[in-house]
Amino acid sequence: MPTDNDKPLKITADDLARVIVPDVAAGPVGPASTTAGGARSYGTISEAAEMAPAIAEQKGSIFLQGWFYLGAAGLLGALLGWGICERGFVDDLMTHRWGNIWMIPAIVTFMCIGYGMSESAVERSVRKAILRGLLALPLGVVLGFIFDRLANLIYYIALGICAEAGVRSFRNPAIWISRGIAWAVFGAAGGTVYGIVGQSMKKAKYGIIGGLIGAGVGGMIFDPIIMAVHRASLSRAVGFALFGAATGAAMGWVESALKDRWLYVTSGPLAGKQFILYKSLTTIGSEQKSDIYLFKDPSILGQHAAIAISGSRVQIKALGTAYVMGSPITTRVLMDGDLVQIGRYAFRYKERHRS
Repeated sequence: MPTDNDKPLKITADDLARVIVPDVAAGPVGPASTTAGGARSYGTISEAAEMAPAIAEQKGSIFLQGWFYLGAAGLLGALLGWGICERGFVDDLMTHRWGNIWMIPAIVTFMCIGYGMSESAVERSVRKAILRGLLALPLGVVLGFIFDRLANLIYYIALGICAEAGVRSFRNPAIWISRGIAWAVFGAAGGTVYGIVGQSMKKAKYGIIGGLIGAGVGGMIFDPIIMAVHRASLSRAVGFALFGAATGAAMGWVESALKDRWLYVTSGPLAGKQFILYKSLTTIGSEQKSDIYLFKDPSILGQHAAIAISGSRVQIKALGTAYVMGSPITTRVLMDGDLVQIGRYAFRYKERHRS
């Protein structure tokens, strides 16, 4: 005979609304513990999300901004080239000494060396900075002479056009623009070397674009500076210094504006530095040959992690301890905004979404 136990169980929405679930406080992060009854407790899911050590976000330094260190490298490189050749330079248009022949190529060479070394220098990778400087030296010399010839050709053509238009005074802005157009090619030399030592064609492209813009602006302000500073040698020093600084700063601005994927350091000795992900495989570790060199942390392995890019997929693989969004990982696909923690360093992964 059927009883009440044989009736089907029915749960209504009102029944669910009356259910009260007690709050469970997350326990401390740590190894398994023993309860009062002798049972082993291995934590909760909420504990796993808190396993990453808390790292406070730090304010970035202006010295680690690309526009700053590239601008400073261009300024110092231009001054060094000028300082070496000024003693052999004469202002007589009918006479040429070794300084007249070497000044522009030397300035371009030292600017290229500065651009090649500066990024590694601010990342404290002395070994990489020296290797890049040695590579930039012959490239700068060759490109310096080639682009000097090209710039002179462009300048003489532009001056001829100005002369046909009745412009013959160097106080006329048309002459300034002519020099700016001609000298823009020196920025292309700097951008080319910057990309070659960085082993990236995209880096070279951004460097060339920025170099053309910055060197063009630097060339246009050169003649007004000559007129404002009446001493010839000093005017050349100021003009070339600003030319180098403008070229480097523009390279940094353009590179930052056009980047697609990058890691922004939010904590650690490099807080404020951004590592643009150009390569299909970017290595991270305490070895100076790593693409992202992490120093002053003994817990970081020589080759600690790597970021691989395949199409739109960006994946991080960790050989040592690493966390993404607070959880320990060995392999993880990165999403825009993810926080990556390795040792004392924290990185925010960012993507530029293009329409």
